[in-house]
Amino acid sequence: MKGLDDSIGRFLDGLDQAGRKRGLRPAEPMPAGRIRMGGRELINFSSNDYLGLSRNPVVVERARRWLNEFGAGVGASRLVTGHLAALEALEAKIARAKQTEAALVLASGWQCNASVLPALLDKALWGAEPLVFADKLIHASLHTGLELSDARRYRYRHDDLDHLESLLKAHSDKTGPRFIVTETVFSMDGDVTDMAALAELAKRWDAFLYVDEAHATGIMGPQGFGLSPGMGADLAMGTFSKGMGSFGAYVACSAQLRSYLINRASGLIYATGLPPAVLGAMDAALDLVPSLEGERARLHLMARRLRDGLRAAGLDCGASASQIVPLILGDEHRTLAVAKALEARGILGIAIRPPTVPTGTSRIRFALSAVHSNADMERLLAAILDAVETTR
Repeated sequence: MKGLDDSIGRFLDGLDQAGRKRGLRPAEPMPAGRIRMGGRELINFSSNDYLGLSRNPVVVERARRWLNEFGAGVGASRLVTGHLAALEALEAKIARAKQTEAALVLASGWQCNASVLPALLDKALWGAEPLVFADKLIHASLHTGLELSDARRYRYRHDDLDHLESLLKAHSDKTGPRFIVTETVFSMDGDVTDMAALAELAKRWDAFLYVDEAHATGIMGPQGFGLSPGMGADLAMGTFSKGMGSFGAYVACSAQLRSYLINRASGLIYATGLPPAVLGAMDAALDLVPSLEGERARLHLMARRLRDGLRAAGLDCGASASQIVPLILGDEHRTLAVAKALEARGILGIAIRPPTVPTGTSRIRFALSAVHSNADMERLLAAILDAVETTR
């Protein structure tokens, strides 16, 4: 195609000038929360492997065992021949952990939200246009799922349940089922939804409650299975690619809804089932997570120490209340400069810029892991204070 590279080049130049051009960097994961990038060993504060389970011997061994027993792949969609009996048992284990009737595994968190929401919000299912009330800062995968659906959408101010209720009230004369869509731990801000208040509000307005627990799974709630168990959410999704250490996603819901999604969710119908090694890692993580209360407690203490240190220095870490602690700097170029200065000090903290976050809120998103040492945390805080000062 003539002119293709020129057009793309102009577009990429524009991103570069705005400080928003991204690229892929080869990485070599290492033990103890380290990573090698650009030939240097860095302390990795940008991974979502919050509990260090990606290298846990039990997880690795079960992945290896399932690989040996079932092979490298399942060879087809789950609706054809790709639904292993072992996966059926794994889904029952997820349902018990989430205190729901059933669970359904999907390939990834993005694919889950982008395919489950359009199926759920099909006007033909409800006989009327669904109304969705979504938090302003939900993940891109949730936005994509909503955009692909038949629903009319309303966005409430971030984590503002009073605003959410005022919108429900303002549109109470409209027909159609109500849906509330949000996250329990927000991926870019690290703040935490008041799940009890949200569930009560959803019940009061007879609204379907859809919660994304991707960053809560493994870290928050009873036995580490998130904030939704026992709270009355109609559907809770989560992933195995963050606190659980491997890959894949799930929804926890009623048996009837699981059956509906098997018939309607494109991400399940048209995708090959997950490889057995991945399923084995998921199975092992489900067994391990309840026993990791000490790791979770330590993780939250480290996060509090970091927030206290940043705030004492007059730095903005938002409303973080989890293992995700942002350093909000605002300007894209300055954020990139701080990330570069951190790397020069042996710290990996990736700059997060628009469109991932709203314009003017660029940040370094620090994701802590239970495998980080106290010395790592002290080095991180000292490096941040130094990097921020030298880039003013």
